[in-house]
Amino acid sequence: MTTDPGDLVLDPTCGSGTTAIVAEQWGRRWITIDTSRVALALARARVMGARYPWYLLADSAEGQKKEAEITRRAPSEAPTGGDIRQGFVYERVPHITLKSIANNAEIDVIWERWQETLEPLRARLNAALGKSWQEWEVPREAGEGWPTDATAAHADWWEARIARQNEIDASIAAKADHEYLYDKPYVDNARIRVAGPFTVESLAPHRMLAVDENDELFDGLVDRKLGFGETHDFADIILENLKTAGVQQAHREDRIDFSSLTPWPGDYVCAEGRYSEGGGDGVERRAGVFIGPEFGTVSRPDLAAAAREAAEAGFDVLIACAFSYEAHAAEFEKLGAIPVLKARMNADLHMAGDLKNTGKGNLFVIFGEPDIDILEDGGDDIRVRINGVDVFHPNTGEVRSDGADGIACWFVDTDYNEESFFVRHAYFLGANDPYKALKTTLKAEIDPDAWATLNSDTSRPFPRPASGRIAVKVINHLGDEAMKVFRV
Repeated sequence: MTTDPGDLVLDPTCGSGTTAIVAEQWGRRWITIDTSRVALALARARVMGARYPWYLLADSAEGQKKEAEITRRAPSEAPTGGDIRQGFVYERVPHITLKSIANNAEIDVIWERWQETLEPLRARLNAALGKSWQEWEVPREAGEGWPTDATAAHADWWEARIARQNEIDASIAAKADHEYLYDKPYVDNARIRVAGPFTVESLAPHRMLAVDENDELFDGLVDRKLGFGETHDFADIILENLKTAGVQQAHREDRIDFSSLTPWPGDYVCAEGRYSEGGGDGVERRAGVFIGPEFGTVSRPDLAAAAREAAEAGFDVLIACAFSYEAHAAEFEKLGAIPVLKARMNADLHMAGDLKNTGKGNLFVIFGEPDIDILEDGGDDIRVRINGVDVFHPNTGEVRSDGADGIACWFVDTDYNEESFFVRHAYFLGANDPYKALKTTLKAEIDPDAWATLNSDTSRPFPRPASGRIAVKVINHLGDEAMKVFRV
């Protein structure tokens, strides 16, 4: 109530994210904070899954047209930039005064224009009835026994008279002062809005240490009998869940179940895991485990250093576990004879201390790189065709492709700048009728021809990028994603 569109709203106590939802709905920027990861996860899910109305911006061509329609003025020809800070086009109620009526010159123009229609009709009515009625003397209802010509002239005159009055009333309402209804902006029902780009930032929890009169540290809140003062170790929690849940790949049967998982005194490799090849009584393999940061991404140099350490220690494979990987880290697959499996950790592990470790759910998932063909389309245009996702299967040592059915959606950055991935093409695949799911989600009819261009394993043609690179990002049905950069 106290902000304008484009203002920044700060909510230090997030809860379920209601403030963020309302701020997003009314075009406010927002920051919300909470100490509970459950609250943050809930708020993130609400914001990402919500749909919002599309309000007409005052700084837009559509908004200028609507404003001209409301105020009965010529549309503004000022250039538009879509700046939300200039607000929306709002409904309004007139505040009519005698002054606003007296100063409204448009009333005289409307009167004179309609008199050209009304006066001939009044003269015709008077002639048919032998009367000399003035405008204010014409009765509202036609009399019984009037001639047909008089009845028709009477009906036409009153229709024009009412139309004139309606136009005058509209002019009075448009030219009068207004009270804006800021809770009722005009909505473009042809558009659906979703939440804009947002990030989730985190800081590691900290403790404040106190000192006594001798400048010696003590913790006044620690009471071991009650369990206060206990701290958790992120790596221990991850290893505990990793041992229970194992590492899941694209196929349910392709799963790494550890027979043992013990700490390892390395700089990057923090644990040694043992599993049987083939998932049964096959050859036992040793895997080095690298755990990424609790808050942050894993870079390619970190993976390379961990792989070198695993090779020196004689491990058969390196399993990296992280919440996210940098774009170039996602391309790192092998160092010498050591395969590098990049397992993405489920965001639920941020709340591992509050959740039961049941071993259920895909907490650690390995998702391979996209299998891509670059197709010539004639001239300088090219196309991208996705064949599937290559996944390394440690049980057999093979690299297999899942095919396009294992892909929920895939995106193409047709001119990758090596810094950020910009979605320029988007395509949706997979089973279970994604077209029907999209219609249900949007609650709208989708043009089948337009959908056909999006439901494809081959992209639309696009010119060769000036940077010489394209990037393809693939997301499977579990929500895991992989990206690969290609030179073209």
